[in-house]
Amino acid sequence: MTPLQKIFIPLVIIAVLGSFSLFTVNQWEQAVVFEFKKIKKSDFEPGLHFMKPFVNTASKFEKRLLNLDQPPRRFLTSEKKDVIVDYYAKWRISDVRKFYIASNGGNIEYAKTELISQSLDQALRDEFGKRTVQEVVAGERDEILKIVTSTSEQLKESYGIEIVDVRTKRIDLPDEVSEDVYKRMRSDRVRVAEELRAQGKEAAERIQAVTDRDREVILAKAYRDAEINRGEGDAQATEIYAAAYGKDREFYSFYRSLDAYKSSFNSNDILLLDPKSDFFKYFNNPKGN
Repeated sequence: MTPLQKIFIPLVIIAVLGSFSLFTVNQWEQAVVFEFKKIKKSDFEPGLHFMKPFVNTASKFEKRLLNLDQPPRRFLTSEKKDVIVDYYAKWRISDVRKFYIASNGGNIEYAKTELISQSLDQALRDEFGKRTVQEVVAGERDEILKIVTSTSEQLKESYGIEIVDVRTKRIDLPDEVSEDVYKRMRSDRVRVAEELRAQGKEAAERIQAVTDRDREVILAKAYRDAEINRGEGDAQATEIYAAAYGKDREFYSFYRSLDAYKSSFNSNDILLLDPKSDFFKYFNNPKGN
């Protein structure tokens, strides 16, 4: 054996033994070490780890979120009508030991189809069966998904699978159900619209009645105040006229005649009067004699 062979052969043996005794766990991975096909350890931190060569073997699994994208499913509502639901779920392996045992040796596809899908389908079937088509389509979709996500905790306890979120892409109605649902929704909207119109009409009539009453009250008060003011003004005028007449009767008569001339001669009416009548006495004689 040559000196080169003496150095090369031990290096090869060391390399082979190293490949069977060392393994690396990345940040996005979690590992399980087996001893003769039995799980020995599963709580490995990221980094380089050792194991017994030819005795131990290691398997690695995803630590990141995984996606379950389901084909459309049919579910029955409380009215015994079908809805077609297209949903997906986000999940992760929370306990790699439980997951390996439950998923038939860490089979991801088996976990999706046999464990997660069946559990979520059953939870959705239960929740849809408690609600009507209208509640499922229009009102309570988010509440259903929250309940389904919370009820999937049994997967974590039993299989080491954590359901992080469940979402629907769409919820459709079969053709035979769609028309019936749309008619019912349309009739409900028409009924609500009629109720709102009736309430609006009643409120408008009530407001109009109150407004008419307030208007009559305001007009009555205004007429009363006007009559009071007019009566007080006439009384004051009468007092003023009486006082003026008492101080100088001739001047008062002259002043009243001027007012009469002003009112009569500015009018377009025709007056037929005797020039010698008392109406023109201040024209004929400034002293009114």
